[in-house]
Amino acid sequence: MIIKLSKLKTSLFILIFCISSYSQYLYDFPIGTNYRLYPSTISQTEAMVTVHPLNPSIIFSSANTVNFLPTLFISEGIYVTTNSGNSWYGSDTCKGANIQFHGGDPGIAIDKNGTFILTRLGRDPFTGLYSHFSNDNGLSWSTGKTITTDDLERAVVVSDGFSASTFFGRTYAFWVELSPPYAINFTKTDNGAQNWSTPSQINNPSQRSAGGDAAIYKNGKVYVCWAGVTSSSPFTEILVGFASSTDGGLSWVVDENAFNTNGIQGILPEKQNVRVNGYPRIAVDKSGGSRDGWIYIVTTQKNLAPAGSDPDIILNYSTDGGVTWSQSIRVNQDAVNNGNIQYFPAIHVDNTGAVNIIYYDDRNTTSDSSGVFLSRSVDGGNTWTEYEISDHNFKPTPIGGLGQGYQGDNIAITSANNTLWPIWMDNSTGVYQLWTVPIPISEINVEELNQNTVQDFELYQNYPNPFNGETKIRFRVREAGYVFLSVFDLLGNEVMKIKDGFKPAGTYEISFNSGELPTGIYFYKLTAGNFSEVKKMVLMK
Repeated sequence: MIIKLSKLKTSLFILIFCISSYSQYLYDFPIGTNYRLYPSTISQTEAMVTVHPLNPSIIFSSANTVNFLPTLFISEGIYVTTNSGNSWYGSDTCKGANIQFHGGDPGIAIDKNGTFILTRLGRDPFTGLYSHFSNDNGLSWSTGKTITTDDLERAVVVSDGFSASTFFGRTYAFWVELSPPYAINFTKTDNGAQNWSTPSQINNPSQRSAGGDAAIYKNGKVYVCWAGVTSSSPFTEILVGFASSTDGGLSWVVDENAFNTNGIQGILPEKQNVRVNGYPRIAVDKSGGSRDGWIYIVTTQKNLAPAGSDPDIILNYSTDGGVTWSQSIRVNQDAVNNGNIQYFPAIHVDNTGAVNIIYYDDRNTTSDSSGVFLSRSVDGGNTWTEYEISDHNFKPTPIGGLGQGYQGDNIAITSANNTLWPIWMDNSTGVYQLWTVPIPISEINVEELNQNTVQDFELYQNYPNPFNGETKIRFRVREAGYVFLSVFDLLGNEVMKIKDGFKPAGTYEISFNSGELPTGIYFYKLTAGNFSEVKKMVLMK
């Protein structure tokens, strides 16, 4: 049974214990034990994942893999399940020749024939982009094929797995060239990566491009997005560019500035100076539901509303194929400017049309550590339900020898057979490894139905928190009635009444002045009819 914490009707002590363990909007979802896809002693970072378009029991994941001893060795992890995640097999090395010149940064896809396709960077003297394919579910791999010898960022690979598409079976790779004008380039293959088209340029940016991502709609339309960044370090993301093609990549409609952003490119001092970014990630609704065809792009931003002064997860969506874009939506529902840090979002729209976004989040741990959260919206991003899906936290630290602050640059999520598969890296074992936990969509759908019946009453986290003297408390009531809002100390004694009286249905914000209350931890409780909820606040004078 799924239990919303605010519905617990036990003693104030138990309420205090529960509320101090979970932040607002979080739902106590009975997740399974987190586990590693392929336990090893090799560093695994930058999770990628894809699903067989015609056989969802087959899931293919990959990662940057690094081993330093006896000499530096970089490759691409191959992690596969053919039985819907009941078991996984694989290797920390893509064994397609020539393995000593692999440079990591994999992009992966599975085409209509079940061919596994992997692109990767090369190492000196073989710089550029190379590809391999496997016809036996990742057990063996072809010799590397040269796509380009230019210097580039990692490629993202997507395959058209929709039988109604004119380009059914076509696979595309997209990347940013690391030379002027720093444009998005792409290539395509119709024969399972045995041959690729000559790479061509999609955009001609005035701001250098960075961090491309791509998605395909079921009619074969291809969508690509990227960040436009400043011209000098730390190359802050200031816009998202977008392009689409309806003719299989023959021509592109390009918008060099679909909407503005303010990304977080740089390091996080709070987290041991790990390197982070605000690159966009893209997904499209293919559910056939009321929002079929909607395009969603998620970024990490700060200091640009609705993002606060700390990194927040921000969503924009388009209902018209990318011609126009929505106002920005803040995905994480903790209080704005509370000092909590969210970063590295990954996005997926499942077959019910729900938007699922995972990201690192430290609201339930110390500022030098992180857990993993899932935010899920069943109404196109208007409202969100949040779950902490990691069963342990970890302390991000850079991997020495791989560039300033490197801990990997992304995580991933997909779904198969009505189960969400989030995949992330953490170093809780002493070395970065890929972790996952399967989340049955049917179970969280039940939770969302329960949420819809109770969330018309809501008590929000006070802000600022901690506070000195005065803070604001916001709450929502579904129907007219008497509302009681009081403050309690750690022993459960009522120390102050904030509000006591009749209120029409609506959302209210009240300023609370602590008066003569001493520094300490307090709890405020809202009661409205049969609804009751408690939140913690910290007074610092």
